Amino acid sequence: MENRNFQLEGQWSAVYYPEKPTGFGVIIFGDERHYVDERTSFWSQNAGKRQIVTDLKEAGYTLFTSNFYGKNWGAENAVRLASTLYEFVMKNEILNRRIHILAEGMGTLAALAFAKEMNSQIRSIVLLNPILSIKHHLEQEKENKFFYRKITREIAHAYEIKMETAEKEIACLKEPVLDLSIPIMVVHILSGGRSYSHARTSKNILSSSRTKPSISEMYVMPEKAGQLGGDIVRFMSRYEKNL
Repeated sequence: MENRNFQLEGQWSAVYYPEKPTGFGVIIFGDERHYVDERTSFWSQNAGKRQIVTDLKEAGYTLFTSNFYGKNWGAENAVRLASTLYEFVMKNEILNRRIHILAEGMGTLAALAFAKEMNSQIRSIVLLNPILSIKHHLEQEKENKFFYRKITREIAHAYEIKMETAEKEIACLKEPVLDLSIPIMVVHILSGGRSYSHARTSKNILSSSRTKPSISEMYVMPEKAGQLGGDIVRFMSRYEKNL
């Protein structure tokens, strides 16, 4: 069986099985295009993400993810579901309880909140083109009124905020915690002007973190993105010596 799709708390979730499991697991938090349904998922359909999934499975990792209520922007219900999914997978699969986290873009917000809750159970974290701050991200999008309004609506919906007070309430949302004492690798895929801008913003946020020694950064050009799976495997495997 290559994968199993099932519903958990009304959301479709999936487990992806390697041929030769090593007993280590990875939970995936996707970006705004991420989805899981009864048959497939974005990480199965998108060529770049599918290659990462394939590389991790070939290295023996069991992967699991959920729809996480769609564009959740790190809201509490998505973080709570991640904890429920973790316990479900630990109960039903033969895996070491200490897992890795792989997150992209918006998924970083829920991933870091989950990591804060589960700190002692997390081996390492890999973040692809991460959004490390809702406030900083919105500030960047102000130049494009269409995207700014769209994202504001999404965040307001995710956090059950009224649109009339959305900007004020979003400004008061808690920022993700990076000082987790967990090894973190941040990967910036430089595919255009906006990606360079987002990479600069992420670097500024990371440079203010107190945990600089446990955070490493990688810059990748699009034509080299196919090698990312191998880079992720090498990073994660460093933190598997202590069971």
